[in-house]
Amino acid sequence: MKKIIFMGRTGAGKTSLMQALKGETITYHKTQYINHYDVVIDTPGEYAENASLGRALALYTYEADVVGLLAGANEQYTLYPPNITMMCNREVIGIVTQIDREDANPALAESWLRNAGCKTVYHVSSVTGEGIPQILEHLREPGDPEILIGKTAKTRKTTSKTTKNKI
Repeated sequence: MKKIIFMGRTGAGKTSLMQALKGETITYHKTQYINHYDVVIDTPGEYAENASLGRALALYTYEADVVGLLAGANEQYTLYPPNITMMCNREVIGIVTQIDREDANPALAESWLRNAGCKTVYHVSSVTGEGIPQILEHLREPGDPEILIGKTAKTRKTTSKTTKNKI
């Protein structure tokens, strides 16, 4: 499976998305530092919001096969400048998160990600599981086992440890 790094502002849903991809129960966990997991690199939002820390994110992209730029569907403005993906020598995908929120405007968030240079954009809800299988399929490499994931958060919560996705 390809390794992905998640980048986005604080509260964009990076850690929740990682938990959903792994089939775990969604629980709040404030990311304080860059975390390396099997195939996910989870980053604090402050790194994307601060120019000095943003340089560290650029270096960490070399640890991943795919860069995932996240934008919450309820965000009021974007952090990403036009064509920022041109500065990266990795595949960059856009991920619109929190599409299940009442105040969501996924079309606006997608337009920001496309303006940033993302050619592929996924719409996901870590709570309902919508869009999660598509991201898992995108990260799948030839020879990887078939990936099964619960269709709802309730299914993920009740999945036993032995049948959870191991990513």
